[in-house]
Amino acid sequence: MSSFYELEPKNNKNEPFPFKELKGKVVLIVNVASKCGFTPQYKELEELNKKYEGKDVQILGFPCNQFGGQEPGSSDEIASFCQLNFGVTFPVLHKIDVNGDNTDPVYKFLKNQKSGLLGLNRIKWNFEKFLIDKEGNVVERFSSLTKPSSIAPKIDELLKK
Repeated sequence: MSSFYELEPKNNKNEPFPFKELKGKVVLIVNVASKCGFTPQYKELEELNKKYEGKDVQILGFPCNQFGGQEPGSSDEIASFCQLNFGVTFPVLHKIDVNGDNTDPVYKFLKNQKSGLLGLNRIKWNFEKFLIDKEGNVVERFSSLTKPSSIAPKIDELLKK
């Protein structure tokens, strides 16, 4: 894939979710899990989602079960968990792999655009975050330790451009 907007992952109903519809938006992509020590970040992600409601910002969660089996549920179970426990209203898409032979094309693209610590491409754990500008460029990658609320100033900066 040569462009972020060519990507078309599946939503939690296994239907296409074309990224071309995200043109002109700042996008925050997070690999999420329901049974992880970082799972409470859903709360801050939803707070960001509410803060930017009506603005050109889209948060997307990609469930992944590759780290300690911490996302064992089906897509429906995951969506229900997110809604019931954290009031999540942003899209939580189809469960994917973010590393290895079956890496989803979205994560192949993201990792190729922005490597992690020490230049490593692989995703280290749940709740790593990628920030994409309004032109589809991956501008920052954040570790699991980065609180979603701390990303708000960067989102504000990208919205002004």
